[in-house]
Amino acid sequence: MNFSLGQRWISDTESDLGLGTVVAVEGRNVTILFPATGDNRLYSIQEAPVTRVVFNPGDKIRSIDEWELLVDSCTEQNGILCYHGTRVDTDEPAQLKETFLDHFIKFNHPQDRLFAGQIDRFERFTLRYQTWQHQHQNQQSSLRGLVGPRASLIPHQLYIAEEVGKRFAPRVLLSDEVGLGKTIEAGMIIHQQLLSGRANRILIVVPENLQHQWLVEMLRRFNLKFSIFDEERCTEAYADSFNPFETEQLVLVSLEFITKKKTWFEKATMADWDLLVVDEAHHLRFDKNKPSTEYLRIEALSQDIKGLILLTATPEQLGHESHFARLKLLDPDRFYDYDAFVEEESHYKEVADAANQLLAEQNITAQAQETLEGLLSHTNITELLAKVSQGDEQARKEILSQLLDRHGTGRILFRNSRSGICGFPERKLSAHPMTMPKQYQTAMSVMGNLGGSPSAEKRALRALFPEQIYQEFEGGSATWAKFDPRVDWLIDKLLELKREKVLVICAHAQTALTLEQELREREAIKAAVFHEGMSIIERDRAAAFFASEDNAAQVLLCSEIGSEGRNFQFAHTLVLFDLPLNPDLLEQRIGRLDRIGQTEDVQIHVPYFANTAQEVLYRWYHEGINGFEHTSSTGQLLYQQFSEELLELIATHNCDEDELDPLLEQVEKQNKVLKNKMEQGRDRLLELHSSGQGRAEQLVEAIAARDNETHLAMFMIKIFDVFGVNQDDKGENSIVLHPSEHMLVPSFPCLKDDGITVTFDRETALAQEDIHFISWDHPMVQGAMELIADDNFGSSSVALLKNKKLPAGTFFVELIYIAEATAPNSLQIGRFLPPTPIRILLDKSGNNLAANVGFEGFNQQLSAVGRQTGSKLVNALQPQIHSLITTAQGLAEQQMQALKTSAQANMEVALADEVARLTALKQCNPNIREEEIRFFVKQQNDLAQHIDKTQLKLDAIRLIVVSH
Repeated sequence: MNFSLGQRWISDTESDLGLGTVVAVEGRNVTILFPATGDNRLYSIQEAPVTRVVFNPGDKIRSIDEWELLVDSCTEQNGILCYHGTRVDTDEPAQLKETFLDHFIKFNHPQDRLFAGQIDRFERFTLRYQTWQHQHQNQQSSLRGLVGPRASLIPHQLYIAEEVGKRFAPRVLLSDEVGLGKTIEAGMIIHQQLLSGRANRILIVVPENLQHQWLVEMLRRFNLKFSIFDEERCTEAYADSFNPFETEQLVLVSLEFITKKKTWFEKATMADWDLLVVDEAHHLRFDKNKPSTEYLRIEALSQDIKGLILLTATPEQLGHESHFARLKLLDPDRFYDYDAFVEEESHYKEVADAANQLLAEQNITAQAQETLEGLLSHTNITELLAKVSQGDEQARKEILSQLLDRHGTGRILFRNSRSGICGFPERKLSAHPMTMPKQYQTAMSVMGNLGGSPSAEKRALRALFPEQIYQEFEGGSATWAKFDPRVDWLIDKLLELKREKVLVICAHAQTALTLEQELREREAIKAAVFHEGMSIIERDRAAAFFASEDNAAQVLLCSEIGSEGRNFQFAHTLVLFDLPLNPDLLEQRIGRLDRIGQTEDVQIHVPYFANTAQEVLYRWYHEGINGFEHTSSTGQLLYQQFSEELLELIATHNCDEDELDPLLEQVEKQNKVLKNKMEQGRDRLLELHSSGQGRAEQLVEAIAARDNETHLAMFMIKIFDVFGVNQDDKGENSIVLHPSEHMLVPSFPCLKDDGITVTFDRETALAQEDIHFISWDHPMVQGAMELIADDNFGSSSVALLKNKKLPAGTFFVELIYIAEATAPNSLQIGRFLPPTPIRILLDKSGNNLAANVGFEGFNQQLSAVGRQTGSKLVNALQPQIHSLITTAQGLAEQQMQALKTSAQANMEVALADEVARLTALKQCNPNIREEEIRFFVKQQNDLAQHIDKTQLKLDAIRLIVVSH
């Protein structure tokens, strides 16, 4: 290298230093000052990692006085370059010595970086092109937002998520029965709305006791970081912002908080939200004379928020009028008159009968034909009905499709029942009556005589937990587990089951801790404990210890919180060490194992003390409401109706058959009555619509096929290697990632300082919830691709092609252009024209070989070249490369025009069809909102304008030289 004072050089290793000036050449060393940052660097002349800056005719350069010169030619005197050309601001001839170039010049264009010697490593160019390809494919994928959640591929959940998630400002009621995954459905919808840009700010309102569950579910399953807003958080945020709710995009609040705190509720209504989600919506009680405060609060919020999702497993729990009132929240124009709604519902049975005949492929009766023609009066289906009578399967499907699209509440109400969903195991109950120890009897007798007159519910709760009464009686050092026969039975059962996973749920955290100690000390049984006193991380570790196969816990001991939010369907045995008073809690406990995905019958064990309060409650659940072996949709209603008599019997330990049996007979009889009413009231067509006939299975197959691909794993492992992320194979389809000291960036997306464990396998992620499930939708993948695409990473490269069939010195120029239309996220322009890579491969004559020479095959024939050698090759061929870039620009613009034309045509067809469909449906189904139609019309017009303004940019360039 020849250095002279005043020359301009750039650092190959620290390009952010800007343009450097040689200020001293002494002996074997050279000193370069970088005025932009004020840094000096002392280099060895022979090994200096710097590149001389040389501009070419046609380049625009900037002086330190901030005027620009369009270069015509360049001369050199005493080692200093002088550029001659025309000033851009005055159009007058001028010259500019390199010493007076702007210090802040950066080489952002690929061709500038190539000619300036900023040549990237071979694999980075490859990774850049692959990144653009993957981004292009993902944005156009119909599965975007559905492949990423850590969730099993359940057909009805995926169908509802896709159907609702793609809508503009969805307003729906999700009312699947317990265990069918309403929370997951809501999360998938939220996830799609955020990824598509249709929603940016989301407010979730849940009962206070479910805040933690939702917070964890959104983070663990969907990588969505919601913030819980309570009194403390609002007060703290108020110091920085007039409206605390505008300080976060994703907010989670309790229904109790916004009900009781009017000031903060008013702030919430003033904030701008795109989507409101309300869980346990049956708590929104409505009476036309006096609506509940909860209902009024949600009503006020929903009036100003375009999207609304309500969730409840029991939509009519608080009465039919309350159910109508919640539908009114979703669409007040459609559901304005309760009497009209009741009249419409009275015809559902006729509709269901006609639908069942279509489904069963039966001959359609005259009455059913009349019903169908009346319902579908806006379409002439006479010809279709005639074809059905001749056995035409397609005609049958067409009528059913029209019926589903127009029927009742089908567009805004989704409800799946267990009776309509396959895949549930049986529940098998084993009762284990035992004799109450004398220690308990004594303690309860003494404590019962200490006076006071608590309510029947409080007395019942005390009677159900003799171990707690004994603890109070004997003091903190008491050891009830040493004599309680339930503990001995549990140990024997675990030894009998050996390595089988067992979930044990009890009401109190201290009970779980005591049991863990006994199992460990007596028989060295490995157990994990899970209770409300633990942090989220500690709970995750406990659940992972239980879920793991090797050297893991056989049993998980949960307090009542274990029946909320966590699913352990990989286990098949459930021990209810005690029983809750609330039937819904019992169902939640059993529902941790009895879920879709459970592969075996659920074995339920209930140890209890005979002739005590525990037996009364056991018989109530088993004989009264049949709550152990079957899902009890009537349990809460029956408890409310008979709680007074039940609580009194529990509180007094009254197992006398003369009093208990009549009550249980009465409960059983009423249970049958309620279930019959519910069965008659089932809207089978609604259930059919909610389960997504045919489409649901197609989604499962498509996502499963995507899961089985290896492209993502190979792509990310290459990214980890290039960016310097350490990888350790953990086994079980998982990798442990750690930051290294030599990473290209200070922090890699989603990578913690202490590392994280990741997997690309859905089943592994479902079994071990402490492992991150990496999918195309994961923030780590999205962040890594943005790191590459938004920077100069890999944008200039040089490679060698060893091919004896070609003359040595032959060269090719490979250019990657990006056709990009800039538009607001909400328009989802990526569906039609995402940023699209256009590859041009030119030989020295300007012939484009890209169509015949594929990237991957060509890339495998190439080899890397050192930076200094690469710079020499570029300098030698610079005039020819300039000419080929001009040729490539014209070829790329031709391809861009074809892309624009195709995108416009696809967009017009897709949105015009959607507008036409919704307009036609609105004539016969008032659930279609005018606002929704207007949205698609406006989207169509806006997209046409943005597609027309598509821009082309040169994104990367590679010189390939043939060598032997």
